[in-house]
Amino acid sequence: MISTKGRYALRMMLDLGEHDTGEYICLKDISMRQGITVKYLEQIVTALTKAGFLRSQRGNNGGYRLAKRPSEYKVGDILRVMEGSLAPIACLEDPVNQCERAAECQVLPFWKGLGDVVNKYVDSYTLQDLLDQANDLAGNDYTI
Repeated sequence: MISTKGRYALRMMLDLGEHDTGEYICLKDISMRQGITVKYLEQIVTALTKAGFLRSQRGNNGGYRLAKRPSEYKVGDILRVMEGSLAPIACLEDPVNQCERAAECQVLPFWKGLGDVVNKYVDSYTLQDLLDQANDLAGNDYTI
């Protein structure tokens, strides 16, 4: 299950992508639009900035902005920054399975398959894909 922190991080990244003018966006503005407290957003931006996903600037015109174009962010990468591994069971979180029962575990292939499906799915979407979907849902598709 994706935590509140993971869900809010994705919403915040979408907000930054949607309102990108090249200027830095203050957390107060994101907070008002998204209904997330500034204090909670501060925790999220710390992790995302440390991961290199955001640029930050202090001062009067300070705030945050995406470090790359929305098309360069996989949703899975954003979630992994906030959640860690998206493995469905603990023994699949590390590259080498440390479980003492791994060799005889009859359901391990099932769990591996589920983890593969989840990871492939979240990695098949970019931030730009989600922005495009949101625009389509809002009726902003002005195709003639």
